[in-house]
Amino acid sequence: MDPILVTYVYRTIYNCSVTSPPTDLTSVRHRSVTPGLLVVLALLSAIAPFATDLYLPSFPQMTSELSASATEVQLSLTAFLVGVAVGQLIFGPLSDRFGRMRPLVIGAVVCLLASVVTALAPTIGVLVAARLVQGCAGAAGMVIGRAVISDLARGVAAARAFSLMMIVGGVAPIIAPLLGSVFSTTIGWRGSMWFITALVLVMLVSVLVVVRETHTAERRAAAREARTGGGAIRELAQRAFIGNVVAFAFGFAVMMAYISASPFVYQTMIGLTPVQYAIAFGINAIGLVSVSALSARLARTVPVQRLLGIGLALILVATLALLALVLTSAPLWLLALPIFVAVASLGLVMGNATAGALSAVRTTAGLGSALLGALQFGVGALVSPLVSVAGETSALPLAVIMATCAVIATLGYLAARPRTPRTGAAARP
Repeated sequence: MDPILVTYVYRTIYNCSVTSPPTDLTSVRHRSVTPGLLVVLALLSAIAPFATDLYLPSFPQMTSELSASATEVQLSLTAFLVGVAVGQLIFGPLSDRFGRMRPLVIGAVVCLLASVVTALAPTIGVLVAARLVQGCAGAAGMVIGRAVISDLARGVAAARAFSLMMIVGGVAPIIAPLLGSVFSTTIGWRGSMWFITALVLVMLVSVLVVVRETHTAERRAAAREARTGGGAIRELAQRAFIGNVVAFAFGFAVMMAYISASPFVYQTMIGLTPVQYAIAFGINAIGLVSVSALSARLARTVPVQRLLGIGLALILVATLALLALVLTSAPLWLLALPIFVAVASLGLVMGNATAGALSAVRTTAGLGSALLGALQFGVGALVSPLVSVAGETSALPLAVIMATCAVIATLGYLAARPRTPRTGAAARP
C-alpha cells in the first residue's frame, strides 16, 4: 500500500477524529475508531481489489504455464469472488456469536495459508480451489471490519469512518492493475500471488497489534437474548436496514457496471489508447476518493441521510443523462462526463448507506454486515456480464443498467427514510 496514501488517510482522520462510542456497554465506552484502527480496517477491505486486479494482466502467461484454457484461468477469479460472497455469510454470524477477534484472526491465518498455495499451485485445479478458500477466508476482514466500526461508532461518526475507508477502497483498484502490469513482465503471475501473500501477512500482523475485541461478552449475551426473543429478525426486517442495504448494493452495482464496461467504452468506442484509458480511469477514481473525503467532513454538519440522498440524486441524474446521450447518438466523448459524475457521487453513497444500515442492527452487526456484503457482491456479479450483451460497440446496455440500478438504489433510500406523522396525528386520542 502506498505510504503516502496511508499518511493522508491518517492525517485526514486525525483532523476529524471519529469518536462515538456505544452508550449501552461501559466496557467499550472508552474506545473509539482511532486512526490506526481505521487504517488497518481499510487495509483489510483492500484485499479483494488486490486479489482480483493484480494478476489479471498475467492471464495469458497463466494459460501457457498451467496448460489451461482461458475459461479455466478465468474460473480462478470467479472462484475468489464466490468465496468472498460465501465467506461473509459465514464469518459475519460467527463474529456475532464468538466475538470479532477470533474469527478475524482465524480468517486471516487461513487466507495466508491459501495465498501460499495459490503462489505454489502446480495445476489450474489446485489454483482454483485455493482461490476459493482464499476468498472465503479473506472475507472475514471485510465483513468483521465493518462490524467493528459498527460496535464503536453510530450515526455521524460511523458515516465518517466508512467514508474515510472508501479512500483506500477507491485507490486500491487503481494501484492493483498498475502493479499487475509491472509484475506480469518482471516477476510473473506467481510473483503477483506472493505479493498478495505478503499483503495478507501484513494484515494479519496489523490485526494482532492494533485490533482489540469490540463485541464483548456482555454484548454477545445481549445478542443471544435478542435472537431468542426474535429481536434479531425484527432488526433485520427494519425498513432502515433493508432500504440502506438496497441503496448500498445497487449503488455498488452502478460502479461494477462501469468498471466492467469501461475498457470497451473508453478504448473501443471513444478511441482512447491504453495509457489514456488508464488516465481516464484514474481521474474517475480520484473523483470517488475526493468525494468520499468530502463526505467524511460534511457528515459533521450535514445529516447522513441527506448526504446519501444528495449522492443518489446526482447518480440518478447522471445515469439518466448518460442514457439520453446514448439514445440521441451524441458524440461519444460526452459519455465520459456523466460517468465521472456518477462514479464520483458514489463517495456520498457507499459510506453513508453502510452506516445507515449497520446503525439499525445493534445486536446483529456481524450478520447485518454479512448480508450487506453478500448482496453487494451478488448484485455486482449479476450486472457485470450484462453490460456487454450488445457487443463491444454499444453503450446502451451500460446506460440502461446504470440507470436501472440508480433507480432501485434511490427507491431503497426512500423506503429507509423515517415516516413523518401526519399533521395533527399527535393530537388524536
